Amino acid sequence: MSVYLDHAATAPMLPAAITAYAEAMAVVGNPASIHSQGQNAKRMLEEAREQVAASVRSDPIEVVFTGSGTEAVNLGIKGLYWARAPRTRILVPGGEHHATVDTVDWLVQQEGARVEWIPLDILGRIDLTALAAAIATNPEDVALVTLLAANNEVGTLQPVEEVAALAAAHGIPVHVDAISAYGHVPIDFAGLHATGVSALSVSAHKIGGPVGIGALVLSRAATVVPLIHGGGQQRQVRSGTQDVAAAVSFAVAATAMTGELAAENRRLAALRDRVIAGVLEAVPSAVYNGDPDPAGRLPGNAHFTFPGCEGDSLLFLLDVAGVSVSTGSACQAGIPEPSHVLRAMGRTEAEARSALRITLGRTSTQADVDALLAALPAAWSQAIGAGMADSAPRAYT
Repeated sequence: MSVYLDHAATAPMLPAAITAYAEAMAVVGNPASIHSQGQNAKRMLEEAREQVAASVRSDPIEVVFTGSGTEAVNLGIKGLYWARAPRTRILVPGGEHHATVDTVDWLVQQEGARVEWIPLDILGRIDLTALAAAIATNPEDVALVTLLAANNEVGTLQPVEEVAALAAAHGIPVHVDAISAYGHVPIDFAGLHATGVSALSVSAHKIGGPVGIGALVLSRAATVVPLIHGGGQQRQVRSGTQDVAAAVSFAVAATAMTGELAAENRRLAALRDRVIAGVLEAVPSAVYNGDPDPAGRLPGNAHFTFPGCEGDSLLFLLDVAGVSVSTGSACQAGIPEPSHVLRAMGRTEAEARSALRITLGRTSTQADVDALLAALPAAWSQAIGAGMADSAPRAYT
């Protein structure tokens, strides 16, 4: 029996999204062409855009399709930064996804940006007082603020509206990486824009759509410098022939997700609570990370540290037992590293190497939880026996 408990990395595609993808791939026509076949493709594309827009409560024109969530994050951050020249400061909470971390590092190295890391509290939530102080130091030189809507590792929800209000008081745009939150908590871009959010990134494969398409939701009033030029599609923000089939499949997944969001959140929260109780009973020394208040975290996320053993070892042993989990983000090219999120939360190097992330999704069942809890004691015992790797500390950001 194979048990998949790594939905934060990617969600299984919905059968309806697969069908829609295959059917749309058979349709011939470039949506930029003016003949009837091109206009039919354009109709399919724009109907898909409307459905994705409805899933985040934005206007369709605000949805800019991208090749991935990572591209959307890059476009949001780099595009806003370049448009705000000559301002050079970027304010970023610690523990962000590497799509953000690596993007701002590139801007520092190549474009002369100055990044200021805003501390997290012990639950993984941004310190609003520290953010306010950083803005107040020199608000005229802040190019943008960027933050996760929910931490992709420990699942803690961030106070996006409060952050946006602090930035908006000084006319500073805010980009929100909502990729890990999309499909798990309601997203109201219209409401967020009213508080000061200019751009928001999402990805299709996190909600049962295809890999290879995401979106930057960009307010009408926001200005970004594009990453890609040539063709002027999508408000000249992202040029290139648009992937109609992927957009149609994305839209099917987005519509399905929106319709079942409230009920699915309740179901996943109940499963998550079973995971938490079972893990702490099986391994009393385990430490539950992130906000312990269910209202303050993603419903399908359970994150632990297991003192005295490597998270990598535990992951491998659970995998041998047929249970797929994670030690953190899947976007580090398969390179294991200590959790930079836990380090940003004040944990030690050893604690950051002992992390395990269990994430539930649409296909998760009671039987999956039972299988995890049945496999965990033996896996943990073996991992404890192996101990911690005797090596130099690995790099983290």
